Amino acid sequence: MDKKLMALLACPVCKGDLKLNKERTELVCYMDAMAFPIREGIPVMLSSEARTLSTDERLDKR
Repeated sequence: MDKKLMALLACPVCKGDLKLNKERTELVCYMDAMAFPIREGIPVMLSSEARTLSTDERLDKR
């Protein structure tokens, strides 16, 4: 994902920072424990499309 785009994106729920998880192709907000999918190179920034992080993922803030 483009670094300039990453600098512009924020969590739609809390407006906090997002971390890119390349392995799962998603953007992660650790504050809200949500992961937003990236489909065909486009981030889907809808809370209804996000998945909830597991307890292990919440503790593993890469």
